[in-house]
Amino acid sequence: MRIARFSIDGNVAFGAVEGDPAGPDGLVVDVIKGIPFAEFELSGTKIPLDKVRLLPPVLPSKIVAVGRNYAEHAAEMGGEVPEVPVTFFKPSTSVVGPGDPIVLPAFSREVHHEAELAVVIGRMCREVPRERAAEVILGYTCANDVTARDVQRSEEQWARAKGFDTSCPLGPWIETDVDPADLAVTATVNGELRQAGRTGQMVRSVADLIVHVTEAMTLLPGDVLLTGTPAGVGPIEAGDEVAVTVEGIGTLTNKVVRGR
Repeated sequence: MRIARFSIDGNVAFGAVEGDPAGPDGLVVDVIKGIPFAEFELSGTKIPLDKVRLLPPVLPSKIVAVGRNYAEHAAEMGGEVPEVPVTFFKPSTSVVGPGDPIVLPAFSREVHHEAELAVVIGRMCREVPRERAAEVILGYTCANDVTARDVQRSEEQWARAKGFDTSCPLGPWIETDVDPADLAVTATVNGELRQAGRTGQMVRSVADLIVHVTEAMTLLPGDVLLTGTPAGVGPIEAGDEVAVTVEGIGTLTNKVVRGR
């Protein structure tokens, strides 16, 4: 199931995205009764997808991100894969949805795209054993871990470099029925392919990362885990259009604008 969060006529709801974009009715969203983190029903009220505004699929209490989880990306950043996962936070205020602008911060002159598979947590969990990791996952979505690279290099902590407003586009929806083991992950800028990798190249799997993170902290329904980016990261400028595509999920597209 593809679960979207959307607004229409000032109301916000969750819905299941159905249909065929090439079919006579196109894609529609069937409004969900309740929330996707508990038992819910489909209402049968269906709205054409092009009549709603897609929002970030979740509003996480926290985004836990993992750095250098692809060997080639670690190499292009001038380092090796660390012995333990490098983790950092992006705040909830960094989240934007499909079609929302990425606003380049005034304090940076070198902002990069980073295409990633994002894991959406479906239930409160702590100290999750590896064999039960799948049980705590609601589904997966696309993410762009937008990074002020010059600031990341100059500051020991990455809070500003990776946590500024609009630095975490998520979307377009949550796909609940996909195997994350070997999915293509790509990024294009103005239609030009910049990143092309596969989740099978990740040094540590989704299950490994869930075990590692939940050793230290409780994850709540709607929290997001970013799994790292493949090689090919690079600069984005005002006027660019960035598209992150994850196989089996969809495409997340955002325009880039310059902040004041």
